Amino acid sequence: MIELLALLGAGLLGYALISKKVESGPLTAPLCFTALGIGAGSLLTDKPALDESASWVHVLAEITLVLVLFSDASRIPIGRLRREHALPLRLLVVGMPLTIVLGTAIAYGMMPGLGVWAAALLASILTPTDAALGQAVVSSPVLPVRIRQTLNVESGLNDGIAYPAVFFFLSAAESLAPEGSAPSHWLGFVALQLGLGPLIGIAVGYAGGRALERAHSRGTIQSTFERISVVGLSVLAFALADLVGGNGFIAAFTAGLTVGNVAKAVSNRLIEFGETEGQLLSLVTFSLFGALIVPEALAKAGPIEWIYAVLSLTVIRFLPVMISLMGTGLEWSSVGFLGWFGPRGLASILFLLIAVEESQLPELDRLQSIVGLTVLMSVVAHGMTAAPFSRWYGRKMKHLESHRPESVEHRSVTTFPLRHGGHRHPETDSAKPTTQG
Repeated sequence: MIELLALLGAGLLGYALISKKVESGPLTAPLCFTALGIGAGSLLTDKPALDESASWVHVLAEITLVLVLFSDASRIPIGRLRREHALPLRLLVVGMPLTIVLGTAIAYGMMPGLGVWAAALLASILTPTDAALGQAVVSSPVLPVRIRQTLNVESGLNDGIAYPAVFFFLSAAESLAPEGSAPSHWLGFVALQLGLGPLIGIAVGYAGGRALERAHSRGTIQSTFERISVVGLSVLAFALADLVGGNGFIAAFTAGLTVGNVAKAVSNRLIEFGETEGQLLSLVTFSLFGALIVPEALAKAGPIEWIYAVLSLTVIRFLPVMISLMGTGLEWSSVGFLGWFGPRGLASILFLLIAVEESQLPELDRLQSIVGLTVLMSVVAHGMTAAPFSRWYGRKMKHLESHRPESVEHRSVTTFPLRHGGHRHPETDSAKPTTQG
């Protein structure tokens, strides 16, 4: 694996040197580092099999997702979220279950040999979205804030909501559920996951955020450790929630949301560090995805696997989004934009690794192939279209009447950092991009 390490170091340096020039183009960082991993995988002489390396890649992907969720959530103003929660709520409460149901039905119809539980497992693994693959979308100042925030909140929470579903379907597919675990067992499991996760996240975020603010005002904390504390807060929220039976991913997201709104004096430093570390770990994860998962996925894929991967990114995403947004008054271009930017990334990789590590399903090779293909196609398609589609949609929305649902109220001028630096006004549509560094 030393060859992969050398290539990764060279890739990080090389991409850094041209990152300013390519940030608004089709060559996104996840795409470049997935390609780097694929190239490295073909050169490695001692490449381990996925099942041999699943446990440590799983840990890396888990930490990466926790940091990304925390830092993404910390940029969301709670006041705006309270006023404009309808769209993300519809996507999570209506669209997400419909996506799992439709994905299950299509998978079982196309591949009856999977069985209904393995088909449902596949659908639940591929349901969570990853806003990081469409960075140009969630950080673009030319788009309506409401649309960006909808995608950000959806991707931040659907990972945690899908987690119980993945475990339920994995247990059902392998009959791993403990004896006597009838519906009451799973209802209790889901209730704890979705109930305790947010509570732990809010508690950790509030207490930790206030403590950091006090230390900052008293001058008892070094700026370096002020930034490093983002790791402590996000991991603490995740671990505490997991220890008491709550969902750690939801806890990390709600902790970031809370910290970003109660610790404004230090939130910018926390966000900047979280983004830097999260970005680095994300690129390492995508490199390993390219080296360990993609080659096996391509080798084992047949026409059915390719077709399902395409459907997962199109019909299985678009139809539930359209149904969930009925009656909102959104333009069809807005519905299509929200439907298209549902990329599959870190969460799907993580859930696949959990299945590889925890199960001996005979259908696992096929699931691995489909998930690998879907994430690979998403990295390419969503990465290459994020910037041009954002510019097109931004131009279309530029002259939209103020009473339209996509429009945003101009109530606040609080400045929050963009993903790559610079600043924007989250409460306005007309904020101009700043020089990013």
